[in-house]
Amino acid sequence: MISFDKKSWVAGSENTEFPIQNIPFGIYSTASKSSRIGTAIGNKVLDIHQLAVSGLIDLDSKITENTALNDFISLGKSVTNKIRLDIANLLDIENNTLKDRADLAVFMDEMAKVNMHLPVKIGDYTDFYSSRQHATNVGIMFRDPANALLPNWLHIPVGYHGRASSIVVSGTNFHRPKGQTKPVETEPPIYGESKRMDFELEVGFVIGKKTELGHPIEISKAEDHIFGLFLFNDLSARDIQQWEYVPLGPFLGKNFASIVSPWIVTLEALDAFRVAGEIQEPKVLPYLEYEGKKNYDINLEVSLTPKTGEDTVICKSNFKYMYWNMCQQLAHHTVNGCNVNIGDVMASGTISGGEPHEFGSMLELAWKGTKPIPMKDGSTRVFMQDYDTCTIKGFAEKDGIKIGFGECKTQVLPAL
Repeated sequence: MISFDKKSWVAGSENTEFPIQNIPFGIYSTASKSSRIGTAIGNKVLDIHQLAVSGLIDLDSKITENTALNDFISLGKSVTNKIRLDIANLLDIENNTLKDRADLAVFMDEMAKVNMHLPVKIGDYTDFYSSRQHATNVGIMFRDPANALLPNWLHIPVGYHGRASSIVVSGTNFHRPKGQTKPVETEPPIYGESKRMDFELEVGFVIGKKTELGHPIEISKAEDHIFGLFLFNDLSARDIQQWEYVPLGPFLGKNFASIVSPWIVTLEALDAFRVAGEIQEPKVLPYLEYEGKKNYDINLEVSLTPKTGEDTVICKSNFKYMYWNMCQQLAHHTVNGCNVNIGDVMASGTISGGEPHEFGSMLELAWKGTKPIPMKDGSTRVFMQDYDTCTIKGFAEKDGIKIGFGECKTQVLPAL
């Protein structure tokens, strides 16, 4: 972990979500630079490829000029953690090695002027359903309130395999999906555009170490296989999903688009923000038992912005509310011998807290359409309308240090 006492010579970096203690990794380009690895410091993007070319860090420049982080991640945590610390030292206020270079401008780009890309090449994607409050809310709405949780929920981290090809980076907009819905229970289904477009507030993690088929990941070693985290919006067409999900789960209601923030924040950057998770009763099976603090105190918020109005914050939640943590998710995912690869993504599932303003979807916030959400322009929402922009933000904060992820942002365009 980079000391909270460390300061950077980069102006203004202390008061942002990208201080010297963060050093996340992403892929960016500019009008004059090809896709490459960079890191965020304040409102600047530091060109890691240029650092490698100039010999300021010990890293093969063939890896840093790249369209994805996979090759970099494959070097292993012993290397990537060292690179992160080496970069922090170059940015240290007491180190003039980079600061005093005549060509400093070559290494630094304005964040507002760069193009951010999907940070990893994603081979597989799994979405979990690991927030107890969210699962309870959905169970109350659609099933017997007295038995909101299904019998298996308190025993296993429930998940399903999603579509990796439609995961896109923040700033990518999507068209309202079409499919079958059944708006009237007593009549046949119809085909058309979704009328119940929703966001899902989630945090995703990226696999950083592969396994071989047949070899489970022990829960005590799970963190060795997690490179870092990003924000995740698992967009959902609720009406399409409601008609299709029995018996095999989500399909067209989920696979049209999911949005991720561009920066991957390492586990090491978040180490100081670990917290204990909820006490799990009934007791979990031995392969899901863990030691230490495996949840993270990360503040999350969601805002909705109409086409011509200002943004309205409609949700404030926290990643610490997860019932099943990432280590349990990964251990369960692989206990049957399922192999994982570098760049695979696993998402938390919708994150909801116990208070109404902490609910992580419009389905819950508007309670299945019965409690319209007021917007600043005087309008209301029960689901997302065309040209609404949904923005997810997240940061951990302690002792004056804020570790953030950047925005996870998308706009609903009319159906094609």
